[in-house]
Amino acid sequence: MNSPHHQYLAGLQQGELRYQRCSACAQAQFYPRVLCKHCGSADLAWLTSSGDGVVYSVTWLYAKDTPASNIALVDVVDGFRMMSTVTGVQTEAPLIGRAVRAVIADDAVLRFELVAP
Repeated sequence: MNSPHHQYLAGLQQGELRYQRCSACAQAQFYPRVLCKHCGSADLAWLTSSGDGVVYSVTWLYAKDTPASNIALVDVVDGFRMMSTVTGVQTEAPLIGRAVRAVIADDAVLRFELVAP
């Protein structure tokens, strides 16, 4: 299959964070789609993101007998926002506004890590 979802996953397997940019309206979009979510055009180009971003929002999840984890919204510098996890941080560490960078693990899962100030 050559669906946008499969193209995105293929990028992760190659160590790349791929996103789309519309040739008609120049808007970036993530999660990949068949049509531009901004103008409806089908003229979408695939680009590779730098993976750099800033944490927009974060929430912490607590479950019995497991370590706390977080879910963060990250504004990626390439012009889109995505949901992921920020790794290597202490529970309830202040993350909003912090610089992060995407890291793709061997299992093709994308997470973010803090960038040193």
